[in-house]
Amino acid sequence: MGNCLYPVQPSPSVSNNWTKLNLENYSWEDWDMPYEPLDYNDPSIEAAAPCHSCNLLDDSSLPFFIVASVLGTLASGTVLLALIKPLFHWELCRGRPILIQLAVGSAAFSVVVPILAPGLSSSHSTTLCCLGHWVWYSSAFAQALLIGCRACLGPKLDVFQVSRLTLGLTVGLWGMAALLALPITLASDTSQGLCTLTSSRGLGTLQYMHAAVCFAVFFLLPLGLVGAKGLKKTLGRGPGPWVDILWVWFTFWWLHGVVLGLDSLVRSGVLPLQTCLAQQILDLVLQLAEALAIFHCVAMPLLLALFCHRTSHTSFSSLPLHARQSSHVDTLGGKS
Repeated sequence: MGNCLYPVQPSPSVSNNWTKLNLENYSWEDWDMPYEPLDYNDPSIEAAAPCHSCNLLDDSSLPFFIVASVLGTLASGTVLLALIKPLFHWELCRGRPILIQLAVGSAAFSVVVPILAPGLSSSHSTTLCCLGHWVWYSSAFAQALLIGCRACLGPKLDVFQVSRLTLGLTVGLWGMAALLALPITLASDTSQGLCTLTSSRGLGTLQYMHAAVCFAVFFLLPLGLVGAKGLKKTLGRGPGPWVDILWVWFTFWWLHGVVLGLDSLVRSGVLPLQTCLAQQILDLVLQLAEALAIFHCVAMPLLLALFCHRTSHTSFSSLPLHARQSSHVDTLGGKS
C-alpha cells in the first residue's frame, strides 16, 4: 500500500510507446464499433482501481520515533537505577528482580526504536534491520511473559523464594522470548532504505508464525489471566492471578496482536476484504497499533515507578518504628 498523498502515476514510457505503435496494418473499419456508454457505477471498475492507503509512519514520523526513544531510555534508566541502588525504599517491593528485568526490557526496546524508524535510510542494513526487529520483539515478549509470570506467582514473591527462582526465571523467560522473536528476525529485510518484511513467498510462513505469536502473547495471555482470575474468584478457589497496575502494559500491545493477526488472515486470503475502504481502515489501524506499542517504552517506566512508590509506601508504613529508622539510615548511607 502506498501513501495516499502520492498516488501512482502512469509511466511516461507507456504513453510514448503507445504513440509509436505501427498502425499501418490496421483498418479504421476494425475500429468502427458501436459506442456503448460506460457505467461508472459498475463495481468491477471500482475493484480494478488501485487502492492507496495513507502511510502514517512515514519519513515525517521520524521525530516521534526519536522522542519516544529518548524519553523511554531516560525514564527506563532512571527507574532501573532506583531499583538497583535501591532508592526511595524500593527494596521493599516484592519481586524486585522481576521489576528490574521489566525496566531492562523497556530500556532495550527504547534503544532500538530509531533503528526501525523511517527516514534513516542511510543507517539501514539487512543485519541492522534483523537485529532491530529481534531486540524489539524479544524485549516486548519478555516483558509480557514477566508480567504474566509475576501475576501467577503473586504473594509467593518474597525475599527467600525469589533468590532461588530468579536465575531460572531469567534464563527461561528471556530464552523463550528470544526464540519467539526468531520468525520476524528471519523475515526482516530492507527495501528502498526502509526496514521491512521481505516479500519472498518462501518466508511467508515466518510472517504468519510471527502474527500467531503476537496474537497469543499480546492478546490471549492477558485474556487468559483475566479469565483465570474471574474463574477462581467465582469458584472460591483462591485469589487467582495477582492483579496490579503493571497489567496496564498489555493495553499498549493487545491491539497490535489482534490487528496483526487480522492482517495475516487478509493477506492469506482466508478473510478477503470486499472494498478498498476496508483495506484502508485495516492499514490505518495497523499503523496506529504500532505507534501505540512504541509509546509503551515511555509508559512502562512510569508504571514501574508508580507501582514501586505505592508498594514501598505501604510496606514501609507497616514496619515497626525501629525497622523504619534502620531502613532510613541504610537509605541515607546508600545515597552517600
